[in-house]
Amino acid sequence: MSRYYISQKLKTLGAFLIILILLPYIISIFINGTEIGSVKDREGVPVKVRLAGEDGSERIMEIGWEEYLVGILAEEMPESYELEAMKAQAVLIRSQLYQALEDSEDKILTEDYMSRSEMEKMWGITEFKEYYDKYAQAVRETDDMVLFYQNAYAWTPFHQSSNGSTRSAAEVMGSGDYPYLAVKECPLDKEAQDEVQVFTYSYDQIQEACRDFLVAAQGKEQAEKGYTFSDFEIQSLDSAGYVASLRIGETICTGDQFRDALSLPSSAFSFSESDSGIKITTTGKGHGLGMSQWTANEMAKGGKSFSEILEFFFEGTEINQDISEMSLLS
Repeated sequence: MSRYYISQKLKTLGAFLIILILLPYIISIFINGTEIGSVKDREGVPVKVRLAGEDGSERIMEIGWEEYLVGILAEEMPESYELEAMKAQAVLIRSQLYQALEDSEDKILTEDYMSRSEMEKMWGITEFKEYYDKYAQAVRETDDMVLFYQNAYAWTPFHQSSNGSTRSAAEVMGSGDYPYLAVKECPLDKEAQDEVQVFTYSYDQIQEACRDFLVAAQGKEQAEKGYTFSDFEIQSLDSAGYVASLRIGETICTGDQFRDALSLPSSAFSFSESDSGIKITTTGKGHGLGMSQWTANEMAKGGKSFSEILEFFFEGTEINQDISEMSLLS
């Protein structure tokens, strides 16, 4: 056998192997275009998620991007909500996840989500497919859409219901970085489920719960004598009616600090005296920033689209889909 013949056979074999290796890529380009591995192709790409076990352990799993997004959406919004409200919520969640991926070196996400098995357990096998398909439809019909503000991802907070108005980020955060998070009137929130709730605490319970920010300021004498109703004073409200500052004894704290310490549903609250301590009446559910899910759903019932809902709550932002160059999962 001649050296030329052997050389030609090797060249032919090499060309065949190259074609065999590149064939899946060529087919993918033919079907999907040139954006392989980009954001546009991400719906079918697995994402790494860090999950915490009940025993405190952690593990990292790979989950399909769409399944993960659907699971977060199901975790955050009731299945009975309108599709357009779900689509608005999907855009907010996706914006947060893309921002997290852009900021992360290891590309591992940590947002809690509902697995398919958890959904089946909650809804039953019969209704599982109907509800899952509805959430998946919201994800697919927003197709990689995110909110941008000045060529960067917008901050997209949301809450279950406001006290009747959403809050200004400039007041809450003390920053002018989020001008699109302004006070928005949401009168329909006053009809929301569990909008007004009442809690009663003993003064000792409040002292213990607020210990982290009381200890440094209260002094030994105050700690020993405890508190009475006169030691609680709401000093100021923000423009949406949430507590901006309050006095507990000699300590001044924010309404959000007090809400977090007692796990209250809202920092829109008032005090009244009770035989067993202090009665706290709250209005709304959540921090009050960004989109009110209740009003979003009522807007959807009234015929508003998801883009109109987002425009109302995040005025000055834009829905952006042209982010194919980022390849955030690569």
